[in-house]
Amino acid sequence: MRVKVLIMKYRIFFLIWIIPLFVSAQQTYLFDPVNQIFDQDIFSVKITNQDVQFGLPIITLNSNEKLKLVFDDLEQYDRYLKYTLIHCTHDWQYSALNPIEYLDGFMEDEVVNYTFSFNTIQHYTHYELIFPTDLLRITKSGNYLLVVYDTDINHPVLTRRIMVVEPSTVGISARVEAATDVNYKETKQQVDFIVYSGNYIIRNPALYLHATIVQNGRWDNAIMGLTYRSLKPGEFSFQYEQLNKTLFSGGSEFRRFDIRTLRNLSDRIVSINFRDRINQAYVMEDIARPFGVYETDPTLQGACYWKNLDFKGENTEDYVLTYFSLKSDYDFSKGDVYVFGELTDWNLDPDAKLIYNPDTHYWETALYLKQGFYNYQYVYVPKGSTIIDETYIEGSHWQTQNMYTVLVYLREEGTSYDKLIGTTTINLQK
Repeated sequence: MRVKVLIMKYRIFFLIWIIPLFVSAQQTYLFDPVNQIFDQDIFSVKITNQDVQFGLPIITLNSNEKLKLVFDDLEQYDRYLKYTLIHCTHDWQYSALNPIEYLDGFMEDEVVNYTFSFNTIQHYTHYELIFPTDLLRITKSGNYLLVVYDTDINHPVLTRRIMVVEPSTVGISARVEAATDVNYKETKQQVDFIVYSGNYIIRNPALYLHATIVQNGRWDNAIMGLTYRSLKPGEFSFQYEQLNKTLFSGGSEFRRFDIRTLRNLSDRIVSINFRDRINQAYVMEDIARPFGVYETDPTLQGACYWKNLDFKGENTEDYVLTYFSLKSDYDFSKGDVYVFGELTDWNLDPDAKLIYNPDTHYWETALYLKQGFYNYQYVYVPKGSTIIDETYIEGSHWQTQNMYTVLVYLREEGTSYDKLIGTTTINLQK
C-alpha cells in the first residue's frame, strides 16, 4: 500500500511539473514527421494493430484497440527508452495543438518490455511497446507521430506514423480499376471513391474536407490533400475520371525470398553458408523486366514477417547477411538502383543501393536481415532526384494486386486540428 501511495505522489508531482512546460509554448522539433530510424543499431521495426501482422497502424479513438511496435537493438547496451506522440495535420505537418490538448495522463511513457535473443549468432535486445495505456491516453483523432527516444525528444531513436480514427465514421465506397485514360490503361490503376457524410455536418467542405490515398503502406507516393469533385446531399464524390489525379503505377507483383530456415535451401534461396561468424544467404539472381507481361503471383504487397523454422521459442530468429543480384541490359548510368520494400523500411537505404560488379556483370548488394519471409522489388532513382520509380526495372501492369487505404479528414469550423473521420482498405477487383 505504501508503494502505491508513493507512486501516486510521484505521478502527481510529475504532472504538476511537466504540464506547464507543454502549455507555455509549443515544442519545436528538429526532425520531420516521417517514418525514420535514426540509430544505426536499430533493426526490424514494425508497427501494426496489436493482433494483426500487416496493414497501416490505425486504431479507433476511445476503444480497446491497441498498436504494437516491435524493434531490435543490435548493440545491446543498457537503455532507458521513452516514447511520446505528436499530433499532425492531414498532410503530415506538425499541428498547432499542444500535447496537453491531445494526451491524457503522462505526456511520455517508458518502453519497459524487452527480452534478449536466444541461441543466436547475432545477439540483440527485442523491444515491444503496446499502447495507448492507462498512463498515456489519446483524446483526439487524426494523424500522430510516435517518437521513441533516450533522453531528448529531439534526438529520437525512431519515429513511426500512426492514425487514430473517430468512433463514428463516414461511409466510404471505393474501387480500384484500370485507368480510364487510354494513355495509362495498361500500366496504371485508378482509385475512385465516394464519401457518405451520414451524421456528420460538414461545413465548408471545399476548405476543410480532405482525403489521402496510400498504396501498400508506402508514404513516398501517397496522394494527399484530395478535395471532392462533386456533391449531392450527404455524398461527396472523389471520382476524378479523366483528370488523372488518383492514378498509381500498377507495378508488378513483388519478388520474394524465404530465410525462415538456415538448414535447407528454401524459396528462391540458392546458397546458405556461415563465414566470419555471420550467417549468409544468396537470393536467386533476378532479371530486369520492364517490358515483361503480367505474371500472377500472390504476395504480401511488399511486406515481410519474421520467423525461425529451425528452433522453437521467442527471439530465436537470427540475422542473415542476404545477397541480391540483378541482371539488366538497360541503362542505369543516369540513376541509382535500390532494393526496396518493407525490408528497407520503405526508404532508400544506402546499404540497399546496388553496385555493378564487372566480374559477374550483375548489379549487387547485401542487406543484414532478420530470419523471415520477405517481399521486395528493385526501384530506380534518377540522379539529383528523390522520386522513386518502381516501373523502370519492374515494369507496370494494371492487373497487379496492390492494396490501397483511403483516409478521410475533416477540420470542423472553430477547431485547429484535422479529425480522421473515416478509412477503408481495398484491393483491385478483377
